[in-house]
Amino acid sequence: MTDAIKIDVWSDIACPWCYIGKRNLESGLAAVSADDDAPVVDVTFHSFELSPDTPVDFEGDELDFLATHKGMERDQVAAMLSNVTGVAGQAGLEYRFDLLKHTNTVKAHELLHFAKANGRQAELAERLMSAYFTEGRHLGREDELVALASDVGLDADAAREALQTERYLADVRADQAQASAYGINGVPFFVIDGKYGVSGAQPAEAFAQIARQVWAERKGEGAVVDA
Repeated sequence: MTDAIKIDVWSDIACPWCYIGKRNLESGLAAVSADDDAPVVDVTFHSFELSPDTPVDFEGDELDFLATHKGMERDQVAAMLSNVTGVAGQAGLEYRFDLLKHTNTVKAHELLHFAKANGRQAELAERLMSAYFTEGRHLGREDELVALASDVGLDADAAREALQTERYLADVRADQAQASAYGINGVPFFVIDGKYGVSGAQPAEAFAQIARQVWAERKGEGAVVDA
């Protein structure tokens, strides 16, 4: 049996393009799952902090943050958010930047590693991004993170203990170091089988194509075309 294609995804739960990229990846993989010889794929999420200096409780809305962080005028930021909201809608996501609570994401990344250790990383990644972008939940606060962990079947007390002891902080830093070694300076970034890099929230069709190409390469049926 051919080993699964390994897809390593560097992302930040506070990155709007990362959620879009995640959903497009899922849609692309769903499309190839109907193939007669469907690729077997294993997806792992890795930590990348877009704004590690962000306070847990940021005073202001998303427009305030981006205007300050990027030095843009508020009307420019509003247009940018309107655009990404439209793209998210095409991916089946309903972004609510009016509800969004910008925060530091390192604890969310620690929780994702806790979830990985307990076989629930994919479920938690979805729950965190949905909570952040569509529900206006505050993902910098321990109680909120523990509640979301519980939503996907993780033990609440164990999740809280992992956060309080920073047990998985070293894993977060290791992911970030690996991203630096790969030369990743923006997310989402997808590494396929440790050899091929795909940058940005590509459309579902692109992910379907590369999955089929890598699967064919694994079976000696052709070469992969750069994405």
